[in-house]
Amino acid sequence: MNKGKVDVLLGLQWGDEGKGKVVDVLTPHYDVVARFQGGPNAGHTLEFEGQKYVLRSIPSGIFQGGKVNIIGNGVVMAPDLFMDEAKDLERSGHDLHSRLHISKKAHLIMPTHRLLDAALEAAKGKSKVGTTGKGIGPTYTDKVSRNGLRVGDIFDHFEEKYAAHKARHEQMLKNLGFTDYDITEVEKKWMEGIEYIKQFQVVDSEHEINNFLREGKSILCEGAQGTMLDVDFGSYPFVTSSNTICAGACTGLGIGPNKIGEVYGIMKAYCTRVGAGPFPTELFDETGATIRQLGHEYGAVTGRERRCGWIDLVALRYSIMVNGVTQLIMMKSDVLDGFDTIKACVAYRQKGVEIKDFPFDIEKDIEPVYVELPGWKTDMTKMTSEEQFPAPFKAYVDFLEEQLETPIRIISIGPDREQTIVR
Repeated sequence: MNKGKVDVLLGLQWGDEGKGKVVDVLTPHYDVVARFQGGPNAGHTLEFEGQKYVLRSIPSGIFQGGKVNIIGNGVVMAPDLFMDEAKDLERSGHDLHSRLHISKKAHLIMPTHRLLDAALEAAKGKSKVGTTGKGIGPTYTDKVSRNGLRVGDIFDHFEEKYAAHKARHEQMLKNLGFTDYDITEVEKKWMEGIEYIKQFQVVDSEHEINNFLREGKSILCEGAQGTMLDVDFGSYPFVTSSNTICAGACTGLGIGPNKIGEVYGIMKAYCTRVGAGPFPTELFDETGATIRQLGHEYGAVTGRERRCGWIDLVALRYSIMVNGVTQLIMMKSDVLDGFDTIKACVAYRQKGVEIKDFPFDIEKDIEPVYVELPGWKTDMTKMTSEEQFPAPFKAYVDFLEEQLETPIRIISIGPDREQTIVR
């Protein structure tokens, strides 16, 4: 029997590492691209042929013709936002209906979930998580408490099921003192989105994926957000509501762990974070502002300013460990082209003790221990092979590989598909 293969691609920092571009670059080597967790707060930006696209729920392999793209059971979907996203892509000439499959077991984000998101954040006062307000947390909460509404439900007594869930949410909102809202228009569009989903192939994705494997097909699993936002292993409670790590591909798609081959870990040459929560290497000075400006560090979906800082090797070593990363992909190397010196955090100092293992709590008493390396002061954006890389940049890459004990196989030196060096 010809066995297929499953490779997983995920972010190693706090999200926004550039996963969309890499999925697009790697897709030609795979038959299927499958998204395994997260919701429409995760914007994957791709640029090619002079066009810029932002994907929220649809896998980033959709631009490569003839590939099957699957929205897995671990994803939470907002029908209205999905409809907007899909119609935008269709207008730009991409045929989705023949290529995009949706899991029956994916959960639906209801309009009232978004209201609950706002109400629960407001109730937290100063300890806000900094959610995107897209209703993702409350949807996962309903899923875990066995109160969820799934895509497969839209084909069977859906109105009754929807009304019961809505009534329960409205009572919760009333209990939170959140009563000043009108979702009439949102709900109308949401229901249009439900009808729109019915036009797609809604499948038992776990069976479909395993059938593909039996046929010898190759599958690339695409994660959203980043490892440091994982609900178990991230900087809790400032995390997302799903498992963003490699294990999430197994639960989010119905794949056995023994099927997983390569695990591609994506990182930036520096580090960013959106929303609230600890960030040990954050820069509050002009250097941080310069990185933000040069790296266009603003949320693809929300437009929020990203917090910027130097690369954190303590957090990266941890991410590599919990994911079982086999090869690294470094993004946005070109953003650091103009710096005289580059810093890398190699350890934390906590209560006077130097530690290299990622601790339980990184919010208090954490001071980064830096190594300073010479900058390369060279514009790398037009380079086409690693032979052209300046010596200080090669030294930076060697240093990172040594520290992380994992090879860096792909280096991105610009946003375009072509600005990608495979080593």
